Parts: sequence; structure tokens; C-alpha cells
Amino acid sequence: MDWAARAACLDADPGLFFPITWDEHPDHPEERARRICTTCPVQAACLDWALRTGEADGMWGGTTPDERRRLRARQGPAASDAGS
Repeated sequence: MDWAARAACLDADPGLFFPITWDEHPDHPEERARRICTTCPVQAACLDWALRTGEADGMWGGTTPDERRRLRARQGPAASDAGS
């Protein structure tokens, strides 16, 4: 995870990336976190890591847990095994 030291979210509030719930949160942490992710030089590496490790919580690479579940489902088991 050498890429993590270059992440745009290093100094951001962790609560934006790991809210208690993503559902109808009045502060819209999902969109605020996503804006930080879009400026991040390591966004692709972050998302790749989250998909390969099956990270189930938080915003990683600009994606929510539900979005990553859908991406993994589309990739299928062969893509998941390729990273092992």
C-alpha cells in the first residue's frame, strides 16, 4: 500500500469516508468524499486495492461499498482470483 501515502484523503476527516450510514445522510458524506477522490493521484490504485481485498466498508477509490459489490459481481470469480 505504498500508494496510500500519496492519497488526497490523508488530511481529510475519516468520517467522510467511513460514515455510520450512507443512507440519506444530511451532510452528504458520499459526495464530499467522492470530490476528494476525484482529485486523488492514487484513486485507481485505491480502488484496485479495495476490490482485490474485498474491502466492505468505507469510500475507496471513489466508490461506496454497494458500488464495489456491483463491480466485483460484474468481474466474476475469475477476475477476483487473478489478484491472488
